[in-house]
Amino acid sequence: MSTNNAKFSIGEVVKHRHFDFRGVIYDVDFEFNNSEEWYQSIPKNVRPRKDQPFYHLLAESNEVTYEAYVSEQNLLIDQSGKPVKHPLVNEIFHGKKGLTYIKPSN
Repeated sequence: MSTNNAKFSIGEVVKHRHFDFRGVIYDVDFEFNNSEEWYQSIPKNVRPRKDQPFYHLLAESNEVTYEAYVSEQNLLIDQSGKPVKHPLVNEIFHGKKGLTYIKPSN
């Protein structure tokens, strides 16, 4: 198990540092946990390190929604306050408080 600490938390709204999309974090891997094929498909000059947290996002870009897997080094907090329009937001989260979505307690 990795001893890394995640900079971002589940429910936070973030945006990509280089690409034009944003989303809400719904899960965290404390180190890379995707396929090698996915990793190698990223151009070498922008390929992130594997030894850092990776975040699962309910993402949106323009009018398109999707799920994204993004390294910590490529994320920034989104201060816009705008809601994330992904259709799964209301299935995973209970509402929003300030800039953060609230996950229901089990």
